[in-house]
Amino acid sequence: MKDLFDKIYKDKGPLGKWADQAEGYFVFPKLEGPISNRMKFRGKEVVTWSINDYLGLANHPEVRKVDAEAAAEYGSAYPMGARMMSGHTQMHEKLQDELASFVHKQSAYLLNFGYQGMVSTIDALVSKKDVIVYDVDAHACIIDGVRLHLGQRFTYKHNDLDSIEKNLERATKIAEQTGGGILLISEGVFGMRGEQGRLKEIVELKKKYNFRFFVDDAHGFGTLGKTGAGAGEEQGVQDEIDVYFATFAKSLASTGAFIAADKEIIDYLKYNLRSQMFAKSLQMQLVIGALKRLEMLRSMPELKEKLWENVNALQNGLKENGFDIGTTQSCVTPVYLKGSIPEAMALVKDLREKHGIFCSIVVYPVIPKGLILLRMIPTASHTLKDVEETITAFSAIRERLENGTYKRLSASVTAAMAGKM
Repeated sequence: MKDLFDKIYKDKGPLGKWADQAEGYFVFPKLEGPISNRMKFRGKEVVTWSINDYLGLANHPEVRKVDAEAAAEYGSAYPMGARMMSGHTQMHEKLQDELASFVHKQSAYLLNFGYQGMVSTIDALVSKKDVIVYDVDAHACIIDGVRLHLGQRFTYKHNDLDSIEKNLERATKIAEQTGGGILLISEGVFGMRGEQGRLKEIVELKKKYNFRFFVDDAHGFGTLGKTGAGAGEEQGVQDEIDVYFATFAKSLASTGAFIAADKEIIDYLKYNLRSQMFAKSLQMQLVIGALKRLEMLRSMPELKEKLWENVNALQNGLKENGFDIGTTQSCVTPVYLKGSIPEAMALVKDLREKHGIFCSIVVYPVIPKGLILLRMIPTASHTLKDVEETITAFSAIRERLENGTYKRLSASVTAAMAGKM
Protein backbone atom coordinates (compact mmCIF):
# COMPACT_ATOMS: atom_id res chain seq x y z
CA MET A 1 0.00 0.00 0.00
CA LYS A 2 1.26 3.45 -0.94
CA ASP A 3 1.46 6.53 1.24
CA LEU A 4 -1.46 8.81 0.34
CA PHE A 5 0.98 11.69 -0.19
CA ASP A 6 3.25 9.81 -2.65
CA LYS A 7 1.42 11.24 -5.65
CA ILE A 8 1.80 14.75 -4.24
CA TYR A 9 5.52 14.39 -3.70
CA LYS A 10 5.99 13.13 -7.29
CA ASP A 11 3.61 15.38 -9.19
CA LYS A 12 2.69 18.94 -8.22
CA GLY A 13 0.23 19.24 -11.11
CA PRO A 14 0.42 21.18 -14.39
CA LEU A 15 0.56 24.55 -12.63
CA GLY A 16 2.14 23.51 -9.35
CA LYS A 17 5.30 22.31 -11.07
CA TRP A 18 6.06 25.95 -11.91
CA ALA A 19 5.67 27.13 -8.30
CA ASP A 20 9.36 27.83 -7.66
CA GLN A 21 9.54 30.17 -10.66
CA ALA A 22 6.01 31.58 -10.53
CA GLU A 23 4.81 31.98 -6.94
CA GLY A 24 4.73 35.53 -5.64
CA TYR A 25 5.02 37.02 -9.11
CA PHE A 26 2.98 35.22 -11.77
CA VAL A 27 0.68 33.48 -9.29
CA PHE A 28 -0.21 34.75 -5.82
CA PRO A 29 1.11 38.25 -6.62
CA LYS A 30 0.58 41.02 -4.07
CA LEU A 31 -1.15 44.14 -5.33
CA GLU A 32 -1.09 46.92 -2.78
CA GLY A 33 -2.85 50.23 -2.17
CA PRO A 34 -6.47 51.30 -2.61
CA ILE A 35 -8.38 49.30 -5.22
CA SER A 36 -8.25 51.42 -8.35
CA ASN A 37 -7.07 51.64 -11.95
CA ARG A 38 -3.50 52.10 -10.68
CA MET A 39 -2.06 50.19 -7.75
CA LYS A 40 1.37 49.16 -6.46
CA PHE A 41 3.17 45.94 -7.40
CA ARG A 42 6.52 45.36 -5.71
CA GLY A 43 6.72 49.05 -4.90
CA LYS A 44 6.03 50.28 -8.44
CA GLU A 45 2.85 51.85 -9.77
CA VAL A 46 1.12 49.72 -12.41
CA VAL A 47 -2.02 50.12 -14.49
CA THR A 48 -4.19 47.35 -13.07
CA TRP A 49 -6.37 45.28 -15.41
CA SER A 50 -6.97 42.27 -13.17
CA ILE A 51 -9.52 43.60 -10.66
CA ASN A 52 -13.20 42.71 -11.25
CA ASP A 53 -14.38 46.06 -9.86
CA TYR A 54 -16.46 46.74 -12.99
CA LEU A 55 -18.35 49.81 -11.76
CA GLY A 56 -15.53 51.29 -9.70
CA LEU A 57 -17.45 50.90 -6.44
CA ALA A 58 -14.74 49.20 -4.36
CA ASN A 59 -13.17 52.47 -3.25
CA HIS A 60 -16.05 54.85 -3.93
CA PRO A 61 -16.35 57.34 -1.05
CA GLU A 62 -20.09 56.72 -0.57
CA VAL A 63 -19.49 52.98 -0.37
CA ARG A 64 -16.55 53.35 1.99
CA LYS A 65 -18.67 55.56 4.27
CA VAL A 66 -21.55 53.06 4.47
CA ASP A 67 -19.17 50.13 4.96
CA ALA A 68 -17.39 51.94 7.81
CA GLU A 69 -20.65 52.96 9.51
CA ALA A 70 -22.06 49.43 9.27
CA ALA A 71 -18.86 47.94 10.67
CA ALA A 72 -18.87 50.41 13.54
CA GLU A 73 -22.50 49.66 14.40
CA TYR A 74 -22.55 45.89 13.96
CA GLY A 75 -18.94 44.71 14.02
CA SER A 76 -17.91 41.77 11.85
CA ALA A 77 -19.76 39.00 13.73
CA TYR A 78 -23.44 40.00 13.77
CA PRO A 79 -25.67 38.11 13.18
CA MET A 80 -24.24 34.95 14.71
CA GLY A 81 -25.41 31.55 13.57
CA ALA A 82 -26.91 30.14 10.40
CA ARG A 83 -29.92 31.84 8.84
CA MET A 84 -32.32 29.04 9.87
CA MET A 85 -31.26 29.15 13.52
CA SER A 86 -30.24 32.63 14.69
CA GLY A 87 -28.69 34.52 11.77
CA HIS A 88 -31.77 35.91 10.04
CA THR A 89 -32.62 39.65 10.00
CA GLN A 90 -34.99 42.10 8.34
CA MET A 91 -32.03 43.58 6.46
CA HIS A 92 -31.26 40.21 4.88
CA GLU A 93 -34.89 40.06 3.73
CA LYS A 94 -34.76 43.62 2.44
CA LEU A 95 -31.66 42.93 0.34
CA GLN A 96 -33.23 39.75 -1.06
CA ASP A 97 -36.42 41.60 -2.01
CA GLU A 98 -34.51 44.38 -3.75
CA LEU A 99 -32.28 41.95 -5.64
CA ALA A 100 -35.30 39.95 -6.81
CA SER A 101 -36.99 43.10 -8.04
CA PHE A 102 -33.84 44.28 -9.82
CA VAL A 103 -33.39 41.04 -11.79
CA HIS A 104 -37.14 40.69 -12.45
CA LYS A 105 -37.78 37.59 -10.37
CA GLN A 106 -40.38 36.79 -7.71
CA SER A 107 -37.91 35.94 -4.97
CA ALA A 108 -34.21 35.77 -4.11
CA TYR A 109 -31.98 34.21 -1.48
CA LEU A 110 -28.58 35.35 -0.25
CA LEU A 111 -25.49 33.15 -0.49
CA ASN A 112 -22.35 33.62 1.58
CA PHE A 113 -20.02 33.01 -1.37
CA GLY A 114 -20.60 32.61 -5.07
CA TYR A 115 -18.50 29.48 -5.58
CA GLN A 116 -19.90 27.71 -2.55
CA GLY A 117 -23.44 28.81 -3.37
CA MET A 118 -23.30 27.62 -6.98
CA VAL A 119 -22.07 24.17 -5.96
CA SER A 120 -24.79 23.85 -3.35
CA THR A 121 -27.58 25.15 -5.59
CA ILE A 122 -26.86 22.57 -8.29
CA ASP A 123 -26.76 19.86 -5.63
CA ALA A 124 -30.14 20.95 -4.24
CA LEU A 125 -31.88 21.26 -7.62
CA VAL A 126 -31.25 17.72 -8.88
CA SER A 127 -31.73 14.14 -7.71
CA LYS A 128 -30.08 11.02 -9.10
CA LYS A 129 -33.03 10.57 -11.49
CA ASP A 130 -32.37 13.94 -13.12
CA VAL A 131 -30.00 14.79 -15.98
CA ILE A 132 -27.68 17.82 -16.18
CA VAL A 133 -26.62 19.35 -19.51
CA TYR A 134 -23.93 22.05 -19.30
CA ASP A 135 -21.36 23.97 -21.34
CA VAL A 136 -17.92 22.35 -21.60
CA ASP A 137 -16.35 25.75 -20.80
CA ALA A 138 -18.39 26.24 -17.62
CA HIS A 139 -16.72 27.84 -14.61
CA ALA A 140 -15.09 25.58 -12.02
CA CYS A 141 -17.91 26.21 -9.53
CA ILE A 142 -20.41 24.74 -11.99
CA ILE A 143 -18.16 21.78 -12.75
CA ASP A 144 -17.71 21.05 -9.04
CA GLY A 145 -21.46 21.30 -8.48
CA VAL A 146 -22.11 18.87 -11.32
CA ARG A 147 -19.53 16.45 -9.85
CA LEU A 148 -21.79 16.03 -6.81
CA HIS A 149 -24.61 14.82 -9.05
CA LEU A 150 -25.26 11.08 -8.74
CA GLY A 151 -27.19 10.88 -12.00
CA GLN A 152 -26.28 11.40 -15.66
CA ARG A 153 -24.64 14.58 -16.93
CA PHE A 154 -23.56 15.68 -20.38
CA THR A 155 -21.39 18.51 -21.64
CA TYR A 156 -22.13 20.31 -24.87
CA LYS A 157 -19.59 22.03 -27.10
CA HIS A 158 -19.06 25.63 -26.06
CA ASN A 159 -22.03 27.76 -27.16
CA ASP A 160 -22.79 25.23 -29.91
CA LEU A 161 -26.54 25.01 -30.55
CA ASP A 162 -26.33 21.74 -32.49
CA SER A 163 -24.42 20.18 -29.61
CA ILE A 164 -26.88 21.60 -27.07
CA GLU A 165 -29.83 20.08 -28.95
CA LYS A 166 -28.06 16.75 -29.41
CA ASN A 167 -27.42 16.52 -25.67
CA LEU A 168 -30.96 17.59 -24.83
CA GLU A 169 -32.17 14.70 -26.99
CA ARG A 170 -29.90 12.30 -25.07
CA ALA A 171 -31.00 13.76 -21.75
CA THR A 172 -34.68 13.49 -22.70
CA LYS A 173 -34.40 9.78 -23.45
CA ILE A 174 -32.72 9.10 -20.12
CA ALA A 175 -35.11 11.29 -18.12
CA GLU A 176 -38.05 9.45 -19.67
CA GLN A 177 -36.55 6.18 -18.43
CA THR A 178 -35.68 7.39 -14.93
CA GLY A 179 -38.73 9.56 -14.38
CA GLY A 180 -36.51 12.58 -13.74
CA GLY A 181 -36.13 16.04 -15.25
CA ILE A 182 -33.45 18.03 -17.06
CA LEU A 183 -31.38 20.99 -15.81
CA LEU A 184 -29.48 22.96 -18.47
CA ILE A 185 -26.72 25.25 -17.17
CA SER A 186 -25.01 28.10 -19.02
CA GLU A 187 -23.14 31.21 -18.05
CA GLY A 188 -24.43 34.65 -18.90
CA VAL A 189 -20.84 35.68 -19.68
CA PHE A 190 -17.97 33.21 -19.89
CA GLY A 191 -15.24 34.70 -17.75
CA MET A 192 -12.20 33.72 -19.85
CA ARG A 193 -13.39 34.38 -23.41
CA GLY A 194 -15.90 37.10 -22.58
CA GLU A 195 -18.56 35.56 -24.82
CA GLN A 196 -22.19 35.71 -23.75
CA GLY A 197 -24.00 32.42 -23.40
CA ARG A 198 -26.55 31.64 -26.15
CA LEU A 199 -29.38 32.37 -23.74
CA LYS A 200 -31.92 33.53 -26.31
CA GLU A 201 -31.41 30.48 -28.50
CA ILE A 202 -31.42 28.10 -25.54
CA VAL A 203 -34.72 29.56 -24.35
CA GLU A 204 -36.17 28.89 -27.82
CA LEU A 205 -35.36 25.20 -27.34
CA LYS A 206 -37.86 25.11 -24.46
CA LYS A 207 -40.56 24.95 -27.13
CA LYS A 208 -39.19 21.57 -28.20
CA TYR A 209 -37.65 20.10 -25.02
CA ASN A 210 -38.78 20.00 -21.41
CA PHE A 211 -35.94 21.40 -19.28
CA ARG A 212 -35.24 24.05 -16.67
CA PHE A 213 -32.64 26.72 -17.33
CA PHE A 214 -30.03 27.82 -14.75
CA VAL A 215 -27.76 30.79 -15.59
CA ASP A 216 -24.58 31.84 -13.81
CA ASP A 217 -24.38 35.57 -14.59
CA ALA A 218 -21.43 36.56 -12.42
CA HIS A 219 -19.89 38.80 -15.12
CA GLY A 220 -23.16 39.99 -16.68
CA PHE A 221 -24.87 41.29 -13.53
CA GLY A 222 -24.33 45.04 -13.33
CA THR A 223 -22.61 45.30 -16.71
CA LEU A 224 -25.14 44.09 -19.32
CA GLY A 225 -28.73 45.02 -20.09
CA LYS A 226 -30.46 48.38 -20.13
CA THR A 227 -30.64 48.58 -16.33
CA GLY A 228 -27.66 46.35 -15.59
CA ALA A 229 -29.81 43.33 -14.74
CA GLY A 230 -27.51 41.12 -16.78
CA ALA A 231 -27.18 38.94 -19.85
CA GLY A 232 -30.79 37.79 -19.71
CA GLU A 233 -31.99 41.39 -19.87
CA GLU A 234 -29.45 42.14 -22.61
CA GLN A 235 -30.84 39.29 -24.73
CA GLY A 236 -34.48 39.90 -23.81
CA VAL A 237 -35.04 36.54 -22.11
CA GLN A 238 -34.69 37.25 -18.39
CA ASP A 239 -38.23 36.01 -17.74
CA GLU A 240 -37.37 32.63 -19.29
CA ILE A 241 -34.40 31.96 -17.02
CA ASP A 242 -35.71 29.61 -14.33
CA VAL A 243 -32.91 30.09 -11.79
CA TYR A 244 -30.65 33.15 -11.96
CA PHE A 245 -27.35 33.44 -10.09
CA ALA A 246 -25.02 36.40 -9.59
CA THR A 247 -22.18 37.27 -7.26
CA PHE A 248 -21.33 40.44 -5.33
CA ALA A 249 -17.63 39.89 -6.06
CA LYS A 250 -17.68 41.66 -9.43
CA SER A 251 -19.96 44.66 -10.08
CA LEU A 252 -20.88 45.12 -6.42
CA ALA A 253 -17.24 44.89 -5.28
CA SER A 254 -18.01 42.93 -2.14
CA THR A 255 -18.47 39.41 -0.78
CA GLY A 256 -21.57 37.27 -1.19
CA ALA A 257 -23.96 36.20 -3.93
CA PHE A 258 -27.62 35.43 -4.58
CA ILE A 259 -30.00 33.19 -6.48
CA ALA A 260 -33.35 34.37 -7.84
CA ALA A 261 -36.34 32.45 -9.17
CA ASP A 262 -40.07 31.93 -8.64
CA LYS A 263 -41.02 32.13 -4.97
CA GLU A 264 -41.82 28.44 -4.67
CA ILE A 265 -38.38 27.48 -6.01
CA ILE A 266 -36.56 29.85 -3.65
CA ASP A 267 -38.66 28.62 -0.71
CA TYR A 268 -37.50 25.09 -1.55
CA LEU A 269 -33.86 26.05 -1.99
CA LYS A 270 -33.55 27.97 1.27
CA TYR A 271 -34.61 24.82 3.14
CA ASN A 272 -32.31 22.55 1.15
CA LEU A 273 -29.11 24.51 0.41
CA ARG A 274 -26.65 22.70 2.66
CA SER A 275 -23.95 25.34 2.23
CA GLN A 276 -26.29 27.94 3.73
CA MET A 277 -28.18 25.76 6.22
CA PHE A 278 -24.95 24.74 7.94
CA ALA A 279 -22.95 27.96 7.60
CA LYS A 280 -22.93 31.27 9.45
CA SER A 281 -25.14 33.99 8.02
CA LEU A 282 -23.73 36.72 5.77
CA GLN A 283 -22.47 39.47 8.10
CA MET A 284 -24.65 42.54 8.54
CA GLN A 285 -21.91 44.92 7.38
CA LEU A 286 -21.81 43.06 4.05
CA VAL A 287 -25.61 43.08 3.74
CA ILE A 288 -25.85 46.82 4.36
CA GLY A 289 -22.90 47.43 2.06
CA ALA A 290 -24.57 45.42 -0.71
CA LEU A 291 -27.78 47.41 -0.30
CA LYS A 292 -25.84 50.63 -0.84
CA ARG A 293 -24.04 49.26 -3.87
CA LEU A 294 -27.29 48.03 -5.40
CA GLU A 295 -28.85 51.45 -4.83
CA MET A 296 -25.96 53.08 -6.67
CA LEU A 297 -26.18 50.58 -9.51
CA ARG A 298 -29.86 51.45 -9.93
CA SER A 299 -29.59 55.22 -9.52
CA MET A 300 -26.26 56.02 -11.18
CA PRO A 301 -26.35 54.83 -14.81
CA GLU A 302 -23.27 56.93 -15.47
CA LEU A 303 -21.18 54.23 -13.76
CA LYS A 304 -22.10 51.64 -16.39
CA GLU A 305 -21.80 54.25 -19.15
CA LYS A 306 -18.23 55.06 -18.08
CA LEU A 307 -17.43 51.36 -17.86
CA TRP A 308 -18.52 50.80 -21.46
CA GLU A 309 -16.70 53.90 -22.68
CA ASN A 310 -13.51 52.30 -21.39
CA VAL A 311 -14.43 48.82 -22.65
CA ASN A 312 -15.05 50.11 -26.17
CA ALA A 313 -11.88 52.21 -26.18
CA LEU A 314 -9.75 49.26 -25.07
CA GLN A 315 -11.30 46.60 -27.29
CA ASN A 316 -11.49 48.81 -30.40
CA GLY A 317 -7.94 50.03 -29.86
CA LEU A 318 -6.61 46.49 -29.55
CA LYS A 319 -8.42 45.34 -32.70
CA GLU A 320 -7.25 48.39 -34.66
CA ASN A 321 -3.68 47.47 -33.71
CA GLY A 322 -4.04 43.92 -34.96
CA PHE A 323 -4.57 42.07 -31.68
CA ASP A 324 -6.75 38.99 -31.46
CA ILE A 325 -9.38 39.51 -28.76
CA GLY A 326 -11.49 36.56 -29.83
CA THR A 327 -15.27 36.90 -29.88
CA THR A 328 -15.87 38.72 -26.61
CA GLN A 329 -19.34 40.23 -26.16
CA SER A 330 -18.76 41.67 -22.74
CA CYS A 331 -16.35 43.72 -20.65
CA VAL A 332 -13.98 40.74 -20.35
CA THR A 333 -11.14 41.45 -22.78
CA PRO A 334 -8.91 38.51 -23.72
CA VAL A 335 -5.77 39.05 -25.80
CA TYR A 336 -4.50 35.86 -27.47
CA LEU A 337 -0.82 35.40 -28.32
CA LYS A 338 1.19 32.35 -29.37
CA GLY A 339 3.94 31.07 -27.10
CA SER A 340 5.04 28.63 -24.42
CA ILE A 341 4.63 28.94 -20.66
CA PRO A 342 8.27 30.09 -20.16
CA GLU A 343 7.79 32.69 -22.91
CA ALA A 344 4.61 33.84 -21.19
CA MET A 345 6.53 34.34 -17.95
CA ALA A 346 9.21 36.42 -19.69
CA LEU A 347 6.55 38.44 -21.51
CA VAL A 348 4.54 39.24 -18.39
CA LYS A 349 7.64 40.20 -16.44
CA ASP A 350 8.56 42.62 -19.23
CA LEU A 351 5.02 44.01 -19.25
CA ARG A 352 5.09 44.68 -15.51
CA GLU A 353 8.67 45.80 -15.00
CA LYS A 354 9.32 47.85 -18.18
CA HIS A 355 5.85 49.09 -19.03
CA GLY A 356 4.01 49.22 -15.71
CA ILE A 357 1.05 47.15 -16.91
CA PHE A 358 -0.47 44.47 -14.68
CA CYS A 359 -2.95 41.98 -16.13
CA SER A 360 -3.74 38.34 -15.49
CA ILE A 361 -1.92 35.65 -17.44
CA VAL A 362 -3.70 32.43 -18.41
CA VAL A 363 -1.87 29.41 -19.85
CA TYR A 364 -2.29 25.64 -20.21
CA PRO A 365 -4.21 23.74 -18.82
CA VAL A 366 -6.86 26.49 -18.68
CA ILE A 367 -6.35 27.17 -22.40
CA PRO A 368 -4.72 24.94 -25.08
CA LYS A 369 -0.94 24.46 -25.19
CA GLY A 370 0.93 27.00 -27.28
CA LEU A 371 -1.39 29.88 -26.43
CA ILE A 372 -0.96 32.77 -24.01
CA LEU A 373 -4.05 34.61 -22.86
CA LEU A 374 -3.67 38.04 -21.29
CA ARG A 375 -7.02 38.62 -19.60
CA MET A 376 -8.05 42.21 -19.01
CA ILE A 377 -10.96 43.63 -17.00
CA PRO A 378 -11.77 47.25 -17.89
CA THR A 379 -13.62 49.16 -15.16
CA ALA A 380 -15.29 52.52 -14.69
CA SER A 381 -12.17 53.63 -12.79
CA HIS A 382 -9.88 53.36 -15.81
CA THR A 383 -9.00 56.31 -18.02
CA LEU A 384 -8.34 56.72 -21.73
CA LYS A 385 -4.71 57.38 -20.79
CA ASP A 386 -4.57 53.92 -19.21
CA VAL A 387 -5.90 52.46 -22.46
CA GLU A 388 -3.36 54.28 -24.62
CA GLU A 389 -0.41 53.28 -22.43
CA THR A 390 -1.56 49.67 -22.41
CA ILE A 391 -1.95 49.35 -26.18
CA THR A 392 1.51 50.88 -26.66
CA ALA A 393 2.97 48.38 -24.19
CA PHE A 394 1.19 45.45 -25.80
CA SER A 395 2.58 46.41 -29.20
CA ALA A 396 6.10 46.40 -27.75
CA ILE A 397 5.79 43.01 -26.07
CA ARG A 398 4.20 41.45 -29.15
CA GLU A 399 7.21 42.51 -31.22
CA ARG A 400 9.61 40.93 -28.73
CA LEU A 401 7.55 37.75 -28.63
CA GLU A 402 7.53 37.46 -32.42
CA ASN A 403 11.26 38.18 -32.88
CA GLY A 404 12.21 35.45 -30.41
CA THR A 405 13.44 37.64 -27.54
CA TYR A 406 11.24 35.95 -24.96
CA LYS A 407 12.13 32.50 -26.25
CA ARG A 408 15.80 33.23 -25.61
CA LEU A 409 15.08 34.75 -22.21
CA SER A 410 12.94 31.77 -21.23
CA ALA A 411 15.59 29.18 -22.13
CA SER A 412 17.15 29.45 -18.67
CA VAL A 413 13.77 28.90 -17.03
CA THR A 414 13.15 25.79 -19.12
CA ALA A 415 16.64 24.45 -18.31
CA ALA A 416 16.07 25.04 -14.61
CA MET A 417 12.78 23.16 -14.75
CA ALA A 418 14.37 20.25 -16.62
CA GLY A 419 16.86 19.87 -13.82
CA LYS A 420 14.03 19.46 -11.29
CA MET A 421 12.05 16.84 -13.21
